[in-house]
Amino acid sequence: MMTPAPTAANQHVHEAPVTAPRADCVADTAGGLTFDVTDRGGSAPAHLLLRLRDGEQEVRLPLSPAADGRLRAALPNSVELPEGRWDVYVQVSDGEPCRLAPGVNDLRALVDRVPGGSPGHVAARIPYSTRYGNLTVRSWLRAPHAEAGELLVGKDELSVSARVYGTALAPDACVELVARKAPAAVVRAGLTAGRSEFRFTVPYQALRPGLWDLWLRPDGETGPRVRIARLLDDIADKKPIFTYPKVTLETAYGQVTAGPYYTGDNDLAVKVAAVE
Repeated sequence: MMTPAPTAANQHVHEAPVTAPRADCVADTAGGLTFDVTDRGGSAPAHLLLRLRDGEQEVRLPLSPAADGRLRAALPNSVELPEGRWDVYVQVSDGEPCRLAPGVNDLRALVDRVPGGSPGHVAARIPYSTRYGNLTVRSWLRAPHAEAGELLVGKDELSVSARVYGTALAPDACVELVARKAPAAVVRAGLTAGRSEFRFTVPYQALRPGLWDLWLRPDGETGPRVRIARLLDDIADKKPIFTYPKVTLETAYGQVTAGPYYTGDNDLAVKVAAVE
C-alpha cells in the first residue's frame, strides 16, 4: 500500500526541486528502514540526514555504494528515533544538505507487523511523501503501547478490539475516555481480556459533546494510562484514510452525532457533536 499524503502539519515544508535526488525505502519486519539514494556522481563521502521537524535533533547515517550505482543507508530498529516527523536529506562531504524526494516505498513488511525489541518498547517508522513532494519519516516510540484493531460501529455504541504490548492486563484493567478540553471529565468502560488482547465498548450515551481521547489503564484506575492508537501498519496519516460512519442518537445532552476517528498522531478518539 502506498503511503498517503499528510495533513496540514507539513505546510511549512518547501517543495522538493524536480532535480532533487530520490530515495527508495524498504521496511523490514523488525521496524528498520533501508534507503537507496540516487547517486549524484562523484566519490566524495555522503550521508543521509534525518532532522526532527520543529526540533534540533538529527540522526546521521553513512551512505555506501550499492547496486545500480546507488548509495545505501540503513536505519536499524536499534537506532532510537524519538516520536515525531523526521525530514530526510542527503549531504555530500561538507556541502549543504539537500532535501530528498520520495522514490518507491516498499512497506509490505509493516502490514500487521508484530513488534519485537526490548520489553515495553514499541517503535514504528513509516516513510511517506509530503504534499510538497518531500520524503519524511513518521516515527512513534511508545512504552508500553495499546494497538487498536477492528472498530465496529453500532447504533449507539462503538466496539473496539485491541492488543497491548509491553505490559500485562490486571484483573481490574479498564479503558478511560477523557474529554480533551476538560481532562477531569472521565468516562470509564470495562473490558474483556485475554493474555494481551482485549475488547471494550464505548457507550455514546454517556458522552457529552466534545472530543474524547481513549486510554487503557492496564493496572486499573490507579495505574498509568496508555494511549490507544493504531501504529503497526504502513499508513503514516490515518485521519483522512480511515473514516467511520457517525450515528445520530438522543442523549441526556440532547440529540448528538457520534463516531470514532484517528487523530493526526494516529491516536484513537471519539467525536460527539450536538445536532443544531
